[in-house]
Amino acid sequence: MRYSEMFLPTGREVPSDAEVISHQLMIRAGMIRKLTSGIYSYLPLGYRVIRKVEQIVREEMNKASAQEVFLPMVQPAELWQESGRWEYYGKELLRFQDRHERKYCLGPTHEEVITDLVRNDIKTYRQLPRNLYQIQTKFRDEVRPRFGVMRCREFGMKDAYSFDADEASAEVSYGKMFAAYNNIFRRCGLRFRPVEADSGSIGGKYSHEFMVMAESGEDAMVVCDKCSYAANLEKAETARPEQVKIAENEWLLQESVHTPEVRTIEEVCDFLQVTPRDIVKTLIFNADGKSCAILIRGDQEVNEIKVKNYLGANELELADDEMILKATGAPRGFAGAVNIKTRIFADYSVMNMVNFVTGANKENYHLKNVNIGRDFTVEAFADLRVVEKNDKCPRCGGDIHFVRGIEVGHVFKLGTKYSKSLQASYLDKDGQEKLMIMGCYGIGIGRTVAACIEQNNDANGIVWPMPLAPYHVIITPVNVNEGNVFQAAEKIYSELLAAGIEVVFDDRDERAGVKFKDADLIGIPLRVIIGQKNLVSGNVELKIRKSGETKIYPLQKIVSAIQISITEGLELEAAAPSSG
Repeated sequence: MRYSEMFLPTGREVPSDAEVISHQLMIRAGMIRKLTSGIYSYLPLGYRVIRKVEQIVREEMNKASAQEVFLPMVQPAELWQESGRWEYYGKELLRFQDRHERKYCLGPTHEEVITDLVRNDIKTYRQLPRNLYQIQTKFRDEVRPRFGVMRCREFGMKDAYSFDADEASAEVSYGKMFAAYNNIFRRCGLRFRPVEADSGSIGGKYSHEFMVMAESGEDAMVVCDKCSYAANLEKAETARPEQVKIAENEWLLQESVHTPEVRTIEEVCDFLQVTPRDIVKTLIFNADGKSCAILIRGDQEVNEIKVKNYLGANELELADDEMILKATGAPRGFAGAVNIKTRIFADYSVMNMVNFVTGANKENYHLKNVNIGRDFTVEAFADLRVVEKNDKCPRCGGDIHFVRGIEVGHVFKLGTKYSKSLQASYLDKDGQEKLMIMGCYGIGIGRTVAACIEQNNDANGIVWPMPLAPYHVIITPVNVNEGNVFQAAEKIYSELLAAGIEVVFDDRDERAGVKFKDADLIGIPLRVIIGQKNLVSGNVELKIRKSGETKIYPLQKIVSAIQISITEGLELEAAAPSSG
């Protein structure tokens, strides 16, 4: 492609509303333009990268025996009502009516549509397993779109759905997709890590996120230094401690203390001269309309996702003042486990505590020397808190550390969540009707591109890994008005095109410095620089964008040198370790 013919509006100024480097560089490099909040147009350079990601995805999905379909973006309300998600999904689901006042939504995901398709055409175990995927536009009405295409409202996604006859077969399907995702992101030249994750509004038994390592990432994840354990912060587990037998003679006499207007942990510590580790917080939650108490040590934070999953609740939120008063008999700030009128669950951090402080379920009072077993009982102990740096790996006991990343893919084990509500069943070998076991597998195409830029950039612009580069080579004649320089550039350009190499010929009548800055900004991996000084000796210069290394080649050998560099670049990226 000749640069003079390209629609490539590059810029030097950093956009004022672009918070992260990928957003800044995608605009400056002429890849995207904002249409309205959270909605972007992809320009030719950006769309070429999108297509590169899509091609890798298609090849690996097809290799894993998945078949491509294309499903409607507009979905009828009846399907979402049948699955139970019409109201549950929330305001991110853009609902509207057609001229006949029939209700629809713009698809944020396609579980309902694909399940409806399969239930109507698959009737017997002989037709299973099946895995169908698509690359399609989604719309989620994000309350706060930000970070360019990383958190936008309209976006491209690859979503796949597997249907199996039993759990064993579903595990095989999940394993195939897990392996395919590792292959996809490795081929994209990314440093990434699969981590255990919560399934969120999609639902299901368990899931893994594929996280691209980047300091600018929105998501924190916990990684073990010793074994392969990794999980996002919502899912990261704490190990169950060994329960210590506490002798009753260690229990001190319970004491009620007047604590006027003392509500927070800090205030209680100051008033009673104790530390947060001596206090048990009692948090009252509203779980599907019913109250429950969650106990946790004063220096720890409750993980509401864990609480929600442990209780099996569809909706969970901190209780309002009325529910707190009904459960405790006191206003907010004085809740405790003694004589409380609701179910009690405790985090592992409380399990071995003795003679601790709690609220007294009485306004302006707290209790000292409270003990489990004597003063109240706990229905169950569980992992209900946020992991901290000094915690140990729940798998091997090794040290953990926190890193940041960008979620680019997510694989879910759905089970029968949708096949049950939408009645997607089949007849087994004995003629018995059984529900299909489902899996769901998504990749954010635009997010993958943005994550790649977050991981591959420098002060001058983007540094594309070879597999995702919009073009592999840019030819830069220093002065197009020098006849022999321009002719040499044309010759190399024609030979590269004939060899099937993706190449840009910067034929603009611009200063060399301008061309070099643009080439660095858009991040083309290889740059052929043709100047009078080298050309007198029959040579041209090849510069590697990633390393900055330059090499001089004879004019007649430059094409073969480029072919070798591209091959080596593709192989190097594909072989790179995922966690980098």
